[in-house]
Amino acid sequence: MAASRERRRTPRSDWQFPLLTDWGMRPERQRLLVIIAAVVGVLASGVGLVAILGSIGDYSPERQAGAAVPDADTALPQVFRGWGSPKLFDPVADRTKDGRALTEKEVFAQSELAVTKKLKLKLVAKRLDADCSAALWGENLLEQVSEAGCTQVARGLYASSDGRYVGQYTLLNLKDGQSAAGLVESLRTLYRGGWARPLTSSKGAFPAGGYSEAGGYALGHYVGLVWLGRIDGTEPGAKDDFVSLALALRGAEKAVYRRVVSITGPSS
Repeated sequence: MAASRERRRTPRSDWQFPLLTDWGMRPERQRLLVIIAAVVGVLASGVGLVAILGSIGDYSPERQAGAAVPDADTALPQVFRGWGSPKLFDPVADRTKDGRALTEKEVFAQSELAVTKKLKLKLVAKRLDADCSAALWGENLLEQVSEAGCTQVARGLYASSDGRYVGQYTLLNLKDGQSAAGLVESLRTLYRGGWARPLTSSKGAFPAGGYSEAGGYALGHYVGLVWLGRIDGTEPGAKDDFVSLALALRGAEKAVYRRVVSITGPSS
């Protein structure tokens, strides 16, 4: 009889726990409770993992010192347009035929650039660097200008006579026209990741986070960068003639025109 009772005894469930059985909880209920507890445990551990990762912080690879991006509020153009080199500049398409180094006096010979009869752009700061990385930022841009054999970069900051506008002209001395054209083409899409460092002056500066526009011009083996904005940082309105301002700012390119003439002669 004892053996018969043993055969009729219901096998213990894998989900049966003595304490819960003593409380009168059936095996299927105990199983459900274990599943719920497991799910809650997984979720809790996931939240904990997120908290741990959050406490570690974001990982950012170390940047090269020369390629460091300026502070988050550094001025940067919102619009960029690029143009290739006209045939006029073919005589200076190779630096081997135009070996004289640029000078500040040569590039910024004019302290004022006329926009209209009443409006002028006044030179308020200038700088010429032999180390191009001192005047530019952005890892890709610095890599490109290095490969392009950049030996000089001249920057001039201008403020308008009416106190409304600020502009900077940057001229880069590269090894050849192909490098200059390639840089301008690259800047069409990459300018927000690399640009010229702005000069500053008490008489004018690009406002942090303000709106500005820029253009790039291949000029033989040179590249000219025109950068314009309102001093108050707002977008241009109907009365803001950025086209005329840009043409006036390109007055610094006369230095390159004079070099063409020095090679071809006045008759060209």
